[in-house]
Amino acid sequence: MAFVKHIGKHGDRKVAIIFRQVPDEEHMALVTYTESLPKHFHDAIIQVIESAPGQEATSLSDPLHRNLLPDGRPILETLHREGMIKKVQTNQIVVTPNASSHVRLDELNEIMNDMESGGEAVEKMARLDEEAGLQTKKRDRTAENTPSRAPVVEPVQADETTALSDEDIAKAQLDQAKAMEAQAAQLLAESKNLTKEAYKLDPSLKPKRTVRKKATAKKKAAPKKATAKRATAKKATAESTGTEAPATE
Repeated sequence: MAFVKHIGKHGDRKVAIIFRQVPDEEHMALVTYTESLPKHFHDAIIQVIESAPGQEATSLSDPLHRNLLPDGRPILETLHREGMIKKVQTNQIVVTPNASSHVRLDELNEIMNDMESGGEAVEKMARLDEEAGLQTKKRDRTAENTPSRAPVVEPVQADETTALSDEDIAKAQLDQAKAMEAQAAQLLAESKNLTKEAYKLDPSLKPKRTVRKKATAKKKAAPKKATAKRATAKKATAESTGTEAPATE
């Protein structure tokens, strides 16, 4: 069954998860309700989500920022300007990558953050994948055994969401930019290490340095023509005054 990132549910409403976490408010996420969008918005966003860049992106905001609506407007900016992005608590969002997999967004964020920090979350993610479709059943059985325990996800009404402010999206974009910078620095370091290893394996591939020869200063020859002109001028002056012209060196 196909696995699709960045989609989930908030209560009984389908959402596209644009930012998994809001900076300084890790318990909040930014989403858009896909079924409430105009058709041209909905189709453009779904196309971005299902594309290869969309599935490779850690945050859906990145490909949405780069892609345009049919009328030429940037998708992410237009969603924000039109008030179509909402701030929702992560524990109220259920990520549904396919029909049989369900995991709460706050739990997924914890795993993803652990993976980025080099923790043991890879095994947790593998277990989640193996147990796809069993998560909801396990929680249901636990709830039956403990009636006083509240359900894992409680449906909430749309008016309980918080409207997105310019500050929210600015913070989210800065957080994303920092993550991209860190990733770029890591890739650059890996590139340098690979280059060094390649040169060790085959030193002939290493570019040879070209030594530039310093240009030697040329001695300026005495301008013979200027000396001759001065001698002629002195001789003419001496003849006109009746004096003897001094000997030239």
